[in-house]
Amino acid sequence: IEVFEEVAKDAASVDEMRLWLLKNKQTNHWETTKATASAIYALLLRGVNWLAEDQPVMITWAGEEMRSTEMPDAEPGTGYFKYNLDAAALEATQQEAQQSGQDALSTLANIKVDNPNQHAAWGALYWQYFEDLDQIKTFEETPLTLKKQLFKEVPSPTGPQLRPLSEQSTLEPGDKVKVRIELRVDRPMEYVHLKDMRASGFEPLNVLSGYRWQGGLGYYESTRDLATNFFIGYLPTGTHVFEYPLRVVHKGDFSNGITTIQCMYAPEYSSHSEGIRVQVK
Repeated sequence: IEVFEEVAKDAASVDEMRLWLLKNKQTNHWETTKATASAIYALLLRGVNWLAEDQPVMITWAGEEMRSTEMPDAEPGTGYFKYNLDAAALEATQQEAQQSGQDALSTLANIKVDNPNQHAAWGALYWQYFEDLDQIKTFEETPLTLKKQLFKEVPSPTGPQLRPLSEQSTLEPGDKVKVRIELRVDRPMEYVHLKDMRASGFEPLNVLSGYRWQGGLGYYESTRDLATNFFIGYLPTGTHVFEYPLRVVHKGDFSNGITTIQCMYAPEYSSHSEGIRVQVK
């Protein structure tokens, strides 16, 4: 950054590199105090003074305009605020949109942010609702993408074979099932938690928690009553596959739950897989 500022005189590239440094810090940590001091030096002493700009950000949502400085709980200095709408307010907004002939879903799902400053503005929009676990669909519009599959292990003359399970497939007590979780990530992240729920008719074969090394990725695997947790210290860019075996122990119609993942350093980076039902006869 210092070279681009003093030698190349390229202010645009300097601001882009400062922004990259902040975005990298969003999901990773600076390992030493010297690295932290160097990064802060680069952010504050080069390029446009981001701390000197404090113009309010204009947010347009559900047909209403809101200024960040006019929010009742806006934090002085940083400008941080949190705005909540409960279910009754959302229903009222939806009814108003329908009466005016607009698409209610598009009205509530779209948000516009106008930032008059030269530095970046940070924010997130969360839409929370209740749903049955087996009705949840895969959410892929995030830097983290999860795909979960169940396979039945069937013996054959050439060795065990894996057959994918669907909601029409049936199992029997004693069958061995293998869980395969495929994770795609488009940027390096640190301190990532992956939680894989399982049906109550399944019991894990890996009952001892411990550190694992699989496919070039190191993580700590913790087996609990309802789910298996994977704690990943460093998650590099690319595709990663997690596999572990289960044993079918009970008959019934079970919800297999979902798999969720979240970066503890940046909670806004999260994702989940779809939920399915499992038949054991």
